Amino acid sequence: MKKKKRILSQSIWPEARPAGPTQLSWLIGGLVALPIAFLFGVVAAFGTVQDSSGPPLTQDTVIQALTVDPVDASPEASEYWTEERFERGDTFAALLEKLGVEDSEAERLRRAPGPNGPLRWLRPGTTVQARINASGELQALWFMAGRDSLVTIERSAEGFSAAEQPAPLERQTVMKTAEIRSSLFAASDAADIPDSVAVQLAEIFAGDIDFHRDLRRGDRFSAVYEMFYHAGRAVKSGRVLAAEFVNSGRSLRAVWYPDAVRTGSSERGGYFTPEGKNLRKAFLRSPLEFSRITSGFGMRRHPIQQRWQAHKGVDYGAPAGTRVRATSDGVVQFAGVQGGYGKVLILRHAGGYSTLYAHLNGFSRGLQRGARVSQGDVIAFVGQTGWATGPHLHYEFRANGEQRNPLTIAFPAAQALTPDRLPAFLQYAQALSAQLELMRTSNLALLD
Repeated sequence: MKKKKRILSQSIWPEARPAGPTQLSWLIGGLVALPIAFLFGVVAAFGTVQDSSGPPLTQDTVIQALTVDPVDASPEASEYWTEERFERGDTFAALLEKLGVEDSEAERLRRAPGPNGPLRWLRPGTTVQARINASGELQALWFMAGRDSLVTIERSAEGFSAAEQPAPLERQTVMKTAEIRSSLFAASDAADIPDSVAVQLAEIFAGDIDFHRDLRRGDRFSAVYEMFYHAGRAVKSGRVLAAEFVNSGRSLRAVWYPDAVRTGSSERGGYFTPEGKNLRKAFLRSPLEFSRITSGFGMRRHPIQQRWQAHKGVDYGAPAGTRVRATSDGVVQFAGVQGGYGKVLILRHAGGYSTLYAHLNGFSRGLQRGARVSQGDVIAFVGQTGWATGPHLHYEFRANGEQRNPLTIAFPAAQALTPDRLPAFLQYAQALSAQLELMRTSNLALLD
């Protein structure tokens, strides 16, 4: 303590005595080095030092006690959070090592019973956060299970306990635009748009655009859609709220209206043009979400019989097991095996229409004669049954029993908004239409 007192009592000034040449040069050098703001405050002091006629300078030693906050030695103060990604091929032990956990007890989590073990929710690609103390012991661990659940594992006196609960999600609205170079999915990937949003776009405009044949290089699309976040990280995408698709110079716009149809006390949403026209057609153009046409409607050489004959349907090439959708609301008229069609499904629709789906691998569970289906429902799966040289779907569209070309026929629109609901829709759609117009204007400005 004596050493500290001696240091605190030292002065930066020389002893008070008449200034000689050496002292004056020391003082002038100090003035040059000091900041200007400090210069004027020191000149008076220098004048006092140089004035030998004045009273001598005195030095006082001031010792002041410094208050130091006590160190927080509680266990919580020495804990910290860290996170790592559980990659494909990782073991739980490898994950703990990456997190910096050095805890033999934590390894017991891995040996918990399979169906009830807390790690049964852990999947490759999951981001895991852990709370660890200074000794490397795991205190808590949490990660997302699926898109909606949060798994929390916490340490207690009895060991580790796990719980799964709905994750608190934050909803945000995202606006993005993209240009078609090769395919819809390639364009959405390039613009960092989720695949689920691209699928929704294909469904929204399925009545006006055949995504198997009509897409062109240079087509553009814009989308306003929901994204849900947990702890600042994107967890899942939601519904498309508004969209524009420019196909071969033709612009199509859609706005989601949550209470488009009211049936009793329930309401059902739908997509409409900004003017209120229903975009949903009575029939979808294609029973498959994405595929390729291997044989169109008209004359062709039969691949098995090797003779020319009329092909009264459209064949879609797709891997076995691909989901087949009902192209319209209807009732199951037949589900079984029928000659060269193999496993076939026939739906009866309003207005004298029916649709046929052939060469199926199987039907959706519970599908039988008399069952009702809605447009877009998965009703069957692509196969290679009957007269088929490879897995594909044979699709027929019939009007009053006569096969018609589903790629060219004009489908009637679905139910429109009633006049009493139109004013509310127009007011609702105004803001979303403005967002689409903003993205369109921005794109045109970038192209100029």
